[in-house]
Amino acid sequence: MRSKFCSLALLLGLFFVSCNGFASNEVAALRRFKEAIYEDPLLVMSNWNDPNSDPCDWTGINCSPSKDHVIKINISASSIKGFLAPELGQITYLQELNLQSNGLTGKLPAELGNLKYLRELHIDRNRLQGTLHVAGASGYQSKVYSSNSSANIAGLCKSLKVADFSYNFFVGNIPKCFEYLPRTSFQGNCMQNKDLKHRPSSQCGNAQLVKTHESPSTPPKHQSAQMVAKHHKASKPKWLLALEIVTGSMVGLLILVALFSAIHRWNNRSSLIIPWKKSSSEKEKFTVYVDSELLKDVSRLTRQELEVACEDFSNIIGLSTDSQIYKGTMKGGSEIAVISLCVKQEDWTGYLELYFQREVADLARLNHENTAKLLGYCKETSPFTRMLVFEYASNGTLYEHLHYGEAALVSWARRMKIIIGIARGLKYLHMELDPPFTISELSSNAIYLTEDFTPKLVDFECWKTILARSEKNLRNISNQGSICVLPNGMESRHLDVSGNIYAFGILLVEVVSGRPPYCKDKGFLIEWAKEFLETPEAMAGLVDPELKHFNQEDLETVCEVASQCLNRDPTNNNNNNNKPSVQELCETLESRISLSISAELRSSSLAWAELALDS
Repeated sequence: MRSKFCSLALLLGLFFVSCNGFASNEVAALRRFKEAIYEDPLLVMSNWNDPNSDPCDWTGINCSPSKDHVIKINISASSIKGFLAPELGQITYLQELNLQSNGLTGKLPAELGNLKYLRELHIDRNRLQGTLHVAGASGYQSKVYSSNSSANIAGLCKSLKVADFSYNFFVGNIPKCFEYLPRTSFQGNCMQNKDLKHRPSSQCGNAQLVKTHESPSTPPKHQSAQMVAKHHKASKPKWLLALEIVTGSMVGLLILVALFSAIHRWNNRSSLIIPWKKSSSEKEKFTVYVDSELLKDVSRLTRQELEVACEDFSNIIGLSTDSQIYKGTMKGGSEIAVISLCVKQEDWTGYLELYFQREVADLARLNHENTAKLLGYCKETSPFTRMLVFEYASNGTLYEHLHYGEAALVSWARRMKIIIGIARGLKYLHMELDPPFTISELSSNAIYLTEDFTPKLVDFECWKTILARSEKNLRNISNQGSICVLPNGMESRHLDVSGNIYAFGILLVEVVSGRPPYCKDKGFLIEWAKEFLETPEAMAGLVDPELKHFNQEDLETVCEVASQCLNRDPTNNNNNNNKPSVQELCETLESRISLSISAELRSSSLAWAELALDS
């Protein structure tokens, strides 16, 4: 008996030591939240299972300086599906909860009202339901409500400074104590407030049904299923249990045979063995199978060639934390733009190598007048080099012309030509390529111009995509033993068609107005432009004052298309079926805007100068 007691005491001691004085109720609350998540495809919460790990090291968890309380949870845009566990209300020192852009369902637990220190709440772009009911919102509520309200979160009213409930399926009215929040924090729901942008009524039918017929005390479906399963397990006869064990063993054996067969099939494929991380142990390696045919049609250039072309890499035209962009001239006279990844060899992983090669193959598919052409790549080990080589558009970026150069040189007709060129490029990427392709960060900095102001869409931010996807895969890999990674098991290139179209709407306003998307003094461009876009009589106020001439019909067309782009929900591809496609937007611009030479000369503030030069 004494030995058992000592063993139990030792286990408890190990548990509390491993938590380093962390509040045990908060650890339990985090685990209950993890249990309520039934789908985690990116494995962002996989390290929440280790009983000996420090919760402060768990993905998405930030702790107080003393490491004894959770003050921030950020599991945003992680594709998790499940419910909000009521135990979240026990993390009493929580200051920020960010679960936006996931697949969470069910209702807001009333226990969230216990979070009296919560300052920021982001639960937008999920599938949450019910009302935002607040009873007795005069102060902090520690009581758990069991009335017919879907969520009684009165305790949040005084503490919240920033909150976003948008693009869910909430019903009812906005609580009065939340009236200080912007209306956009509640849009995209099924609420009764008439001044909100609502979901279509066809999408709100299920939300209303849930409100009417589902009691808040009803446990989630997956919890009910677990309880039923436990009941059946307890009542099973021994012979049935033995049969299940035998059946399970046979299934397990079949899985092992299939696994060994798959490994045998891949034995003859070329593989690349690269250390997962810098280590003194030769065992800490994993195998990444690379398709040797992947880059057979893409030109491979040497570092020496590019070094000569870029004058010892001295001509830097772009710089970020992830990459540097150089301008160069090849022997034949063609100008090039070279993107070099800023990474050390010891930090280069097998995942990065595979993603790099897939990105090169993906970019090599692009062949259109309004997209930058990939000329080749550079891959060397000494010195360590990973580079992409594009054709160079010699007239700089659209951003430079609009905001740093002589804006008047970009006449109205030239701006219309640029707009239509961008639209054609997007139509090619989204509609004509199979599979489709999207620009990682579409902006005026991603639009390069040729001498005749033809726009070229360039994805110079693809490095960020490569690094982000690699980090997701590395996040949950064990460093013990050998790991086999197959190309078809890697995450595909992220497609954000709605995001590109929304960004195109911002670009339209930027090109017409000559204003940047954001500036410290004047704020966001779209907020400023709303009154002009929505009022036809005021549209002329949107035009860049540097322009002496513009076409009113063109302006109305651009504003119409911009409004259609900006009215889309950029985070939801599924609910934009009733919105115009990029093909329809492009056809609208092409059919109603004239790009004739006479139109360009009439609209250009330098028309007489151009005529003089031509003569």
